Amino acid sequence: MKGQLKVATPEEYIAAVDDARRADIAELDRLIRKNAPKLEPFIHSGILAYGPWHYKYASGREGDWFRIGVASNASYISLYVVAGDESGYVAEQFKESLPKAKIGKSCVRFKKLSDLDQKELVRLIRAGAKARGKV
Repeated sequence: MKGQLKVATPEEYIAAVDDARRADIAELDRLIRKNAPKLEPFIHSGILAYGPWHYKYASGREGDWFRIGVASNASYISLYVVAGDESGYVAEQFKESLPKAKIGKSCVRFKKLSDLDQKELVRLIRAGAKARGKV
C-alpha cells in the first residue's frame, strides 16, 4: 500500500505529510473525526486509519484492518472506505456524485480535497462508518 509513513500516531502522520498536502490531509482527518466519531484514529501499516476492525473469512483466514483510511501518495490522496452494505461496496456507490475522483471497490483517489463535493464526501464518510467492514 502506498502512502505509508514510519510514524506512530495520527498527529505524527499529518506532520510528516509533505507541505503541499498537509492541509488537505488535516482537513480530511477533521471531517472523518467529526462525521465518524466512534471510529478511533490510529496508524495501521503506516497510514492514517480509523476504526480498528478484525475480520474473519468463512475459510478461517482472519486479520486486522480498519474501516476508513487515508494515505498521501506521490500524485494523489487515497481515502479507503473498507465497507459494504446490501448494495455492494460503499465507495463504488459514490462514483457519480464524486466525478473528479477515481473510485475503485474501496478506494477513492483524488488530487485535492477541493475537487470533491464536500456534502457527498461527508455522506461517504458517514456511510462507511455505518456499514459493515468488507475486504
